[in-house]
Amino acid sequence: MKTVILIGALGKMGQAALMGLGNHKVITAGRSGDVDHIVDITNEQSIRALYESVGEFDAVVNTVGACEYANFTEMTQTQWMSTVMSKMMGQINLVRIGQEYITDGGSFTLISGILNVKPIPYAIADATTSGAIDTFVKCVALEMPRNQRINVVNPTVLAEAWDVYGEMMPGFEPVPSALVGKAFERSVDGFINGEVIFVDA
Repeated sequence: MKTVILIGALGKMGQAALMGLGNHKVITAGRSGDVDHIVDITNEQSIRALYESVGEFDAVVNTVGACEYANFTEMTQTQWMSTVMSKMMGQINLVRIGQEYITDGGSFTLISGILNVKPIPYAIADATTSGAIDTFVKCVALEMPRNQRINVVNPTVLAEAWDVYGEMMPGFEPVPSALVGKAFERSVDGFINGEVIFVDA
């Protein structure tokens, strides 16, 4: 049994990840709500405080990254930076700071999303930062210290979230949360490293 910090545990993607982490002690974290720890991944001090509060842990699974949606010609720098600081730098900082605290041989699992390979309107910032995270994981795996591993789950839309996102994604086939949960399980419990784990129909 591993001690796993699950960030974004109350969201639909967090609940999907939770399905794949049933064999472990899961410590939940998020920006608000009924979680074990409050954390804001856009704030370095908040990230460090989370790790110090938890103590010893073997894995970090992140399922959050806020994105702004707008037409490219209308998107402001503020909107771009909001997405970059959450979905990209927030996740990078989880790893950059977390590698100091995680156990030897520990693992990080980040989240990207299918829109960097199957784009839709208004999602340029989401697609760009998802692509950045996929690249970050593939490259930083070569530099992780103390036998630490890192992977990223790149899922399509969840069936459980289709009522929210389906109208934006014509022609996409949603996947069940349980299938996405298996991707998180593979990352945490397997031996793969530097992999983009696609979950698509």
